[in-house]
Amino acid sequence: MTIKPEYIGQTIGCDQAPEIQLNLNVRGLSPSATVAINERSDQLIKEGREIFKLGLGQSPFPVPDIIVEELKKNAFRKEYLPVRGLLELRKTVAEHHRRTFGIECTAEDVLVGPGSKELMFILQLVYYGDLVIPTPAWVSYEPQAQIIGRRVQKLPTSAKNGWCVTPDRLDALCRTDPLRPRIVVLNYPSNPTGLSYTSGELHELAKIARKYRVILLSDEIYGKIHHEEQHVSVVPMYPEGTIFSGGLSKWCGAGGWRLGVFVFPSCLRWLLDAMAVVASETFTSTSAPIQYAAVRAFQDNIELDQYLFQVRRILGSLGKRLAATLKKAGVNILFPHGGFYLFPDFTAQAEYLKSRGITTSVDFCERLLDETGVAILPGYDFGRPLEELTARLAYVNFDGKKALEAAIHISADKTLGEEFLQKYCKEPIIAIERLCEWVN
Repeated sequence: MTIKPEYIGQTIGCDQAPEIQLNLNVRGLSPSATVAINERSDQLIKEGREIFKLGLGQSPFPVPDIIVEELKKNAFRKEYLPVRGLLELRKTVAEHHRRTFGIECTAEDVLVGPGSKELMFILQLVYYGDLVIPTPAWVSYEPQAQIIGRRVQKLPTSAKNGWCVTPDRLDALCRTDPLRPRIVVLNYPSNPTGLSYTSGELHELAKIARKYRVILLSDEIYGKIHHEEQHVSVVPMYPEGTIFSGGLSKWCGAGGWRLGVFVFPSCLRWLLDAMAVVASETFTSTSAPIQYAAVRAFQDNIELDQYLFQVRRILGSLGKRLAATLKKAGVNILFPHGGFYLFPDFTAQAEYLKSRGITTSVDFCERLLDETGVAILPGYDFGRPLEELTARLAYVNFDGKKALEAAIHISADKTLGEEFLQKYCKEPIIAIERLCEWVN
């Protein structure tokens, strides 16, 4: 094609530009709510506002030193690694899986990606079936399905059941079309609630999954930071139909490193293979230096055990303290089991809030941010009804490095009391106190 000389250097004006047509699956979608609230908070801080960032769920703790050292040692790595992931890393993840769950696993069952979020997207892309999500749920499950064009079936939960899906409800959904292919997402400890399932509950859910031959996507990204170190997984209860999802972002403080892992049962190798094909045409491979460093993260190591003990100890103590403050203020709240989230329900304050023109969870969070500087997310963003006055708060806006260094010097058999929390975790305490004062 030859460009005429008179057109060289000319630009097309906006009134001449071709009309842009977005894919119908994308039109109307907003940026991820968690990312958006973080960017908005940062902008308000730049404008001089005092903002308490309880929106984005990012670990406040530093990446463990031994893993950082591994990254430094491998910074020179520049080659493309295998699409499925570094073999040494996949072997280590498989061994970690065997050690943790007591089931057979090999490197061929492991797929490494640039964050578990990307792997979840590709899973939905290659598997033709509905996505079933209990609500409240992490903000990206449903938009991912919408972008791909998959049907989403929501399973509403309630505080009465610990915001967890019940076997009866899952059975009722599957019974409507028993042969329909489905992926059921179980995320525990949960984002946004901080709550988890008991062993008995998971056994019953596994029975239903096996009965209808659905695939379970077990999102256990917060499993290692169960506050009492009592995380139980559904993987060994339904090994033939469960895909394990994990990574480094939450327990290792390495969200920005973007490394996630999926572990498949051998009978779903065909699904792993299909995902690897898509990966080869999209992200090609995950960052080489980070994969080499991640080998150490999945090895059995006393230094990591000590790190995790202190992380659980701090998050558990702070979570209980904040939940108790909310409860004392008359807010409906369940105490968290793991992670760093709370999911309060302000229904008891509905009449007072209505008198101030607040009738939805979105109104609630907008006004709260505007009038107090406390940034949290509405339950609506997590799949709850708009009029339900629920919200998610992430209690992570404190200096995790200083808190870790201080906790090490307090005897392991002692609780981290009020003095410690006021000194090292003061920001979220102030934020919750402001919230309680405002809501009442």
